[in-house]
Amino acid sequence: MTEEEAKITFWQTLLLIIIAYVSCVVVHLVKLILFRDRRDESLWPANRRKPVKTLIVMGSGGHTGEMVRLLSALDFRHFAPRLYLVARTDDMSAKRVQQLESSHVSTADSFQTVAISRSREVHQSWISTVLSFLISILDSLRILFSYQPDLILCNGPGTCVPPCVIALLLRALFIKRSTIVFVESICRVTTLSLTGKLMLFILADRSIVQWPELHAKYPQTVFLGRLV
Repeated sequence: MTEEEAKITFWQTLLLIIIAYVSCVVVHLVKLILFRDRRDESLWPANRRKPVKTLIVMGSGGHTGEMVRLLSALDFRHFAPRLYLVARTDDMSAKRVQQLESSHVSTADSFQTVAISRSREVHQSWISTVLSFLISILDSLRILFSYQPDLILCNGPGTCVPPCVIALLLRALFIKRSTIVFVESICRVTTLSLTGKLMLFILADRSIVQWPELHAKYPQTVFLGRLV
C-alpha cells in the first residue's frame, strides 16, 4: 500500500467513525425526546449508596421561595455536593441560598453558588432574548461540562431551560447522564407554564405537579400532593 493510499484509508476510516458517532447521537437524542418513559423509568440504580451530586437551579421571586421550602424538607446528606445556579441579576436568590445552607451546619461545606446569565429578563424583547439565551447556553455548557451533576432540580422560570438543554445534549453525546426533575409552581392549578411544557415534553425525566386537576390534564406528570 502506497503512502497516498494509506492516507486515503485513514481519512475514510475517520469519516466512518464520525458518521457512526453522529448517527448514534441523533438516534439517542430522538429516543430521549420522543420515547422516554417519564413516569415508570427508574431514575437511580436500586443499589445506589453514595450521595447524589446535585445541581439546583434557583428561579427568582416566588420560584426561589418555593424551591427553598422544597429543599428545606430534604436531607442534605443524601444530596451532596450541591451547586446552586442563580442569575447574575438575582441577588435575592443568592442570599436565600446562603440562609438555607447556614441552617444545615453539618453540610455547609458541601455547596457552592455560581451565577449565570439570565436567559430572559422581565419585559425583555423576544429579539434580544435570543442573544441572552445563547449567552446563558454558553454559561451552562461551561458549568455542566465541568460539574457533571447526577441530578438537576429546578422549578422554573426560564432560567432553568439553558442548563437542562445542555444536560440533555451531554446525555445524547454519551458524556454524562444527568437526571432532570422539574417541579411546577404551586400557582399552576389547571395549565402548565411554558417552561413546564418544555420540561414535560422535551427536557425533564420527571415533571411533578402539585394539583390533581393539572395531573388529570397532563397524565405524563407525577402528582405528589402539595410540596411547598
